[in-house]
Amino acid sequence: MNWKNTTDRYGSLSIGMHWLMLLLLVAVYACIELREFYPRGSDLREGLKTWHFMLGLSVFALVFVRLAIRLVSGPIPPIRPAPPVWQARLAALMHLALYAFLIAMPLLGWLVLSAEGKPVPFFGLELPALVGPDKAFAESMEELHETIGTAGYYLVGLHAAAALVHHYVNRDDTLRRMLPGRGGRAS
Repeated sequence: MNWKNTTDRYGSLSIGMHWLMLLLLVAVYACIELREFYPRGSDLREGLKTWHFMLGLSVFALVFVRLAIRLVSGPIPPIRPAPPVWQARLAALMHLALYAFLIAMPLLGWLVLSAEGKPVPFFGLELPALVGPDKAFAESMEELHETIGTAGYYLVGLHAAAALVHHYVNRDDTLRRMLPGRGGRAS
């Protein structure tokens, strides 16, 4: 498979990053949701929170790698048959919202930890604080982080639903262009 985009499918780097980001998002959400099953202060609860932070920061780092890949991998393969203009514009807005989400959420989390005066763990490293301790700022950033986190469920869900509608209702190649392996070949 070609690492660059072709006229009928995304390249292997774009495909790999797309699915890696999905797996990371699932893990980030799973860590923060599963922690609720364990008592406050327990090692497992604290471990899940730490993994939430580290995986979220991994998303932050990899979104910039993904954007760089998008720049160098060539033009986005067109959808065949072409969707109506309104759908293409809506898809562009959705992708913009997803990228904003992938950047904003980890950054907000980093700001929360910084403003709380807590360490910012990243796989054995401690990242620098972005701001000094400020309880009121931490609370407002945490509230924003949680609100956008809830919206993220809807963004990801709508993105997946749109791909399925394109595949099963519109019967175009939107989904097949992004599937790994033989996903892009006609059957």
